[in-house]
Amino acid sequence: MKNTEINIRDPFVLVEDGTYYMYGTRAATCWGEADGFDCYVSKDMEDWDGPFEVFHKPEDFWADRNCWAPEVHKYQEFYYMFATFKDSSVHGGTAILKSESPLGPFVMYSDCQITPKDWECIDGTFYVSPDGTPYMVFVHEWVQISDGSICAVELSRDLKEAVSEPVTLFHASEAVGWVQTITNKNRPGLHYVTDGPYLYRTGGGRLIMLWSSFGKEGYTEALAYSDNGDITGKWTQDDRLLFLKDGGHGMIFESISGELYLTLHTPNEHLKEHPVFYRLIEEEDTLRVAELS
Repeated sequence: MKNTEINIRDPFVLVEDGTYYMYGTRAATCWGEADGFDCYVSKDMEDWDGPFEVFHKPEDFWADRNCWAPEVHKYQEFYYMFATFKDSSVHGGTAILKSESPLGPFVMYSDCQITPKDWECIDGTFYVSPDGTPYMVFVHEWVQISDGSICAVELSRDLKEAVSEPVTLFHASEAVGWVQTITNKNRPGLHYVTDGPYLYRTGGGRLIMLWSSFGKEGYTEALAYSDNGDITGKWTQDDRLLFLKDGGHGMIFESISGELYLTLHTPNEHLKEHPVFYRLIEEEDTLRVAELS
């Protein structure tokens, strides 16, 4: 199948042994009860096989609602899935699952969510500092704090648990050049959204964070920069959006031929979402999309 036939949100691509493995949120069950995650497999990013189920909730699973934003990272010879789960009775958050294969089966590895149990959190991603310290970077949701934030917590070296208190890196409202507020019928007032952080280091050593919110033309892909090249730095926002119209929650991967790509979902509309791929160019210690159709 072609990527336009794949109905997922929050695409994430792992490139391993000459093969592309693409994970994502099942769009059909995105906003309600969900029971797992799939993977699509390709050799050329054009034709995809699947879906292959890589995780299915066991009967006694700790969260009864949403399954969101799976990312799979290889770390110390195993594959770790960072995935968000929501429950009807407790706060949702990102947990870590583990497998010996990109195609699973993935099983729970952390003790429920890694993110704080009294916070509403989503979209955990993996980052390893230059000194080898592992972190989870994640979203503290606007639904709880109104001005959504991106936070980080240090992980144990085996990725089993958090070993520090969470630190706020920035709030969505700091992107004053472009970010727009949203309204919600269930929550009075104006709110700022943070979604989908992903870390990328340039050839010059600059640490860039991709993240999503809402701009004048809808869902967006934005850039933030650390001033010390690590997660501990002061973060500043780029006024220039990487992708500005009705698409977001992206990540970056290197193709089999060595080219840099951005993938994200668009349009940001239920049951119409699909993954897209754009070649990226790294220049002047930042990123731009080679071309947009």
